Amino acid sequence: MTLADILMLIAVICIWSLLLINIILIVAGYLYYMQIENKPVPPIVGEPPFVSIMVPAHNEGKVIVQTVEALLALDYPHDRYEIIVINDNSSDNSSELLAKLKLKHVGRNLIVLNTDAVTGGKGKSNALNLGFGLSKGELIAIYDADNTPEKTALRYLVAEITQDSSLGAVIGKFRTRNRDASLLTRFINIETLSFQWMAQAGRWKLFKLCTIPGTNFIMRRHIIEHIGGWDIKAIAEDTEISFRIYLMGYRIKFQPKSVTWEQEPQTVKVWFKQRTRWAKGNIYVIVKNIPLLFHPAAKRIRFDICYFLSIYFLLLTSLVMSDSLLILHALGYVTTTLASFSSFLWILAITLFIVGTFITLVTEKGEMRLSNLWIIVLMYVSYCQMWMVVAAYGMYAYIKDVIFKREAKWYKTERF
Repeated sequence: MTLADILMLIAVICIWSLLLINIILIVAGYLYYMQIENKPVPPIVGEPPFVSIMVPAHNEGKVIVQTVEALLALDYPHDRYEIIVINDNSSDNSSELLAKLKLKHVGRNLIVLNTDAVTGGKGKSNALNLGFGLSKGELIAIYDADNTPEKTALRYLVAEITQDSSLGAVIGKFRTRNRDASLLTRFINIETLSFQWMAQAGRWKLFKLCTIPGTNFIMRRHIIEHIGGWDIKAIAEDTEISFRIYLMGYRIKFQPKSVTWEQEPQTVKVWFKQRTRWAKGNIYVIVKNIPLLFHPAAKRIRFDICYFLSIYFLLLTSLVMSDSLLILHALGYVTTTLASFSSFLWILAITLFIVGTFITLVTEKGEMRLSNLWIIVLMYVSYCQMWMVVAAYGMYAYIKDVIFKREAKWYKTERF
């Protein structure tokens, strides 16, 4: 067996091991969805707890009014929640728009915190810490500035967390509001439903494990106080704080019936900037928490640490190595007897990807469309391959930030 054969075999084993793990998660997630489909969300026990909803916003004038109006329209008792918008060092018309909203909704618990370049402008985590200082709720909910939650979203989250004292947080899901705006948003919509939420559902079903998604979630106030707030160095603050919640012995539950709608990037340029930020942020969290693999109190999150390590390091390396060897073999520069076998596995992987992704879409009303089949095929050969570039660039950006000791800042996703 040649060196090329050995490298190809290692790459194939790694890729298929991770593929099988994802298939297991998707199957478990599908079973979880079917399990709760006709099961009502439990009612809130006792008097509804007071909730502080925080909305970090930086130059969000295009979307902030719609977001605040949606939050004001929630079917949660109006005297039992407050909305804190952290207008963080914005240079657009956000301040004026929010001032008009306060005048329009006099008597409602709407608080606007305007920061400047001295107090703010240092990223989402810093903005959340500033907003938390003004909050008074025993429960803290977070919504991104482009979100329009359904009226029941907050009530469902509160109901779940009041039912179970072992829950430190409860997450809902986000859907793509502009899914038909472009081919890219169609890809993102399918990606969100089939991988983000189906994997979350599968992890909850199998391991009682979830990761906070950054929006449409609720946490207990004393947890934030105990951990000292959000890590201002973390640009993937959602993943980072999830790990710390588990270290305290709490669980995070997924309630898919709590839904918010958000705007996704409509151009490749905006998408690439957003996703490399996510990749860089997750790599920071992985590196920070690798020592926890050997910590007795971290048994709940070992799977997640290993999973993220595998996705961002093992899978990326294996895909690059496998594709490079196949190309070099086709050009005649190397010889590997596993080339034909690898091609067969590649075709099988594509088939599993298409069938599995299409099946998961049946959990959402309006998504079971035959037109999605060709979108999924096209998604595999284009969008999924772009992920390798995103992950590689995210790694490069993380290393560069470490070397030059750059501080966290707002990575603004352009709105449309």
